[in-house]
Amino acid sequence: MPGQSVGAVQSHCAHFSEPIELRSGGVLPAYDLVYETYGTLNAAKSNAILVCHALSGHHHVAGHYADQPDNIGWWDNIIGPGRPLDTDRYFIVGLNNLGGCHGSTGPSTPNPATGQPWGADFPMVAVSDWVEAQARLADRLGIDAWAAVIGGSLGGMQALRWSISFPERIRHALIIASAPRLSAQNIAFNDVARQAILTDPDFHGGHYYAHGVRPVRGLRLARMLGHITYLSDDQMGEKFGRELKNGSFSFDYDVEFQIESYLRYQGDKFAGHFDANTYLLMTKALDYFDPARLDGGDLKRTMARTRAGFLVVSFTTDWRFTPARSREIVAALVANGRNVSYAESSLNFGHDSFLMEDSHYHGVIDAYLRNIVL
Repeated sequence: MPGQSVGAVQSHCAHFSEPIELRSGGVLPAYDLVYETYGTLNAAKSNAILVCHALSGHHHVAGHYADQPDNIGWWDNIIGPGRPLDTDRYFIVGLNNLGGCHGSTGPSTPNPATGQPWGADFPMVAVSDWVEAQARLADRLGIDAWAAVIGGSLGGMQALRWSISFPERIRHALIIASAPRLSAQNIAFNDVARQAILTDPDFHGGHYYAHGVRPVRGLRLARMLGHITYLSDDQMGEKFGRELKNGSFSFDYDVEFQIESYLRYQGDKFAGHFDANTYLLMTKALDYFDPARLDGGDLKRTMARTRAGFLVVSFTTDWRFTPARSREIVAALVANGRNVSYAESSLNFGHDSFLMEDSHYHGVIDAYLRNIVL
């Protein structure tokens, strides 16, 4: 179901002068949230959908900028007229979370106390902090309750958190390729990625802005490691196999295999535009996410606070957030008598499957959203 793109879009900035107290104990005295909207908010303000981004995402979810026609939103294939997130029916909101590096207040933006970038002084943020900030943005837009909150990976965790923290302000939660908390293996991957950044000589304790440098090497390695975990083994085998870049062994440590070339390209591309401090914050927010922790690890008890309808989607080739993790969420919801639908897709793109265009996967999202009564 290709539908149409939303076309040219523009971003907006909402300034909040009231402080926000974060779960870490830190306080932001004021902050900005950069966001984009697609479609039209109806008179009843009942057709709004919030799209939550994953670790490296941002507010530019769909369409392109008039002066940057090649800058396509990261989830453009699912948003637009006739697409699952149908802008003829829904008003879609995407934002860059606190701590981000695409316009919202984060480590690279000025600390009002010093006039210099926050750097390592930017307080730790948690998923619950993002949801609180998103709720304040909803207030600003006049949205009392979301028709749905949707996200993949870390974005799915935000949708789950919304259903727990603000059960009266979310009617449906779409949780895709996500989990109720990270496994020890996932925390380990995140720590290795952070260590690559923290030990980069150009990191300077997080205050590299003042030195006119960036920890590019560390961020590049972190992204290369992360990218391996986002792909499936079968996909890597089919796409690259053991193909050599130049057809023969060179017997040195330069790039020889096509997979090496691909990973280095992805690492260089990411390190060229993403902020290392933001990467550190986002991975820690992933690690800390565990809404059942205050309920003694009893997810069933935690999900008893929800009121929304749910769609949970997983992918069989996703070994980072396996289908078993999604089924934990489903089981806790079923145990509480919640209205929940579950779909398990065999897309071959590993964890990145949630970003891909696929008629069956998109059909599941489309069918669910079209059954929502506005």
